Amino acid sequence: MEREFSGRSPLSSGPLLIPLEAGEKFHTGRLGTQWKIDGPQTGGRFSVVHHQLPPRTLAAPLHRHHREDEHSYVLTGTLGALLGDDVVTAEPGTWVFKPRGQWHTFWNAGDAPCEIIEVISPAGFEDYFRELQAIFPDKTKAALLRQKYELDMDPDSVAGLCARFGLV
Repeated sequence: MEREFSGRSPLSSGPLLIPLEAGEKFHTGRLGTQWKIDGPQTGGRFSVVHHQLPPRTLAAPLHRHHREDEHSYVLTGTLGALLGDDVVTAEPGTWVFKPRGQWHTFWNAGDAPCEIIEVISPAGFEDYFRELQAIFPDKTKAALLRQKYELDMDPDSVAGLCARFGLV
């Protein structure tokens, strides 16, 4: 028997279907986030979010995670990414690996919307977006949030990244 998304753990509840529209959503204007699978559903091993990016839009300043690896699967559009010193472009069907400890950022490198599925391992960082939503757009608490999630971020990188890659 197939079930639609119930919020229960797929580890103990049998088959789990997550419809396209399932999951709470948050959009900063630059990056859309839709939660698909939360850490408690996987015993903390991983989480999954669905990100949406408008054309020629930078998702985030240059940053690095100390606890998580991110695996991004391109659904639509063209994803650009700076991974350390390497610049990559990924089309639909391509995975982009962003290991913990590596400075990186990503953007929509095309003129059409870009959507990615992001697998975060181990789970937990999906809650960063929830907590960001709670304080958005007030940036006065952002430093404490980044510290909590062991996330280094270089806000001063935005202007240079946008100029270098033709982004907004």
